[in-house]
Amino acid sequence: MSVWIRRSLSIPSKAVLRDPYPFQHTLLNSRTEHVQDGSLNQSPHSLKRSRLQMIASVILVSGVMLATWSINPGAVVAAPSAAIALMNPSASSAVYQHRDRPSSDGIGKEYMGREIAQVMGHRGAAWLERPSRIQEEKPHVLMANLEIEPDDVIADIGAGTGYLTLRLAAQVPEGRVLAVDVQPEMLDILNHRITETEFTNVEPVLATEDNPHLPNQSVDMAIMLDVYHELAYPYEVMKAVAQSLKPGGHVVLVEYRGENPLIPIKRLHKMTERQVRRELQAAGLTWVSTNEDLPRQHLMVFEKATSAT
Repeated sequence: MSVWIRRSLSIPSKAVLRDPYPFQHTLLNSRTEHVQDGSLNQSPHSLKRSRLQMIASVILVSGVMLATWSINPGAVVAAPSAAIALMNPSASSAVYQHRDRPSSDGIGKEYMGREIAQVMGHRGAAWLERPSRIQEEKPHVLMANLEIEPDDVIADIGAGTGYLTLRLAAQVPEGRVLAVDVQPEMLDILNHRITETEFTNVEPVLATEDNPHLPNQSVDMAIMLDVYHELAYPYEVMKAVAQSLKPGGHVVLVEYRGENPLIPIKRLHKMTERQVRRELQAAGLTWVSTNEDLPRQHLMVFEKATSAT
């Protein structure tokens, strides 16, 4: 659903599949070409001489590396380290793995054994406002189960078209709703909808894929409706969300039940309660409760762990 709500992150482009062993294949292709033009039809003595030359080259290179290491131990490993840094610019990238081939509805990036789902872009905005969604998700039941005070500050992360944002705004006449999304086009749609209402307590926030840009200790509740499974950087985002919570604040995640294969939603756009609890614990959030009043979705509540910073 998107960056977050199938609506929020921009849709990742198709992954470019690269040959995992390009150098090896280049050598193989070169050898094949030489066989075809007859250059490999050498005598046993020529082959033996070539092998000896290759061994001598390896010994020479090894000797140079050893001498360099004896002068400056860090010099030999500097180049590989630099290459790794270029491939992994994010310090936290070690928590993610990458598949050779993405699933049909995934981005090929995995977090704690789960492939992250593709995001619904702004071109799918109409689907977020489909009439059948009220019957499928029963948002009035969701709202009835949220403990909201009139002066609360609520962050609707992955706000998209404002499907949930405007419902929340009606519940906090003395507070604010921070409508967070990474797609400027979604925020444009939301701004247009806001102008058609009398709400003055909605504040659009343009986020990035790894940061919701929420002030520290400013939020009473952060909620994600069908969003979390699409976060490209779930660990970084949830750490930032945890930091944005006021003392006693909560995070609410609403996700289609991954335990039920009969729910007609793509596999990667559903999550099991167990997986959600595992991932949010890693970000410093403690599970409080799970409500199953919704027809197809888990409603899961978390709070900041006492030891979390």
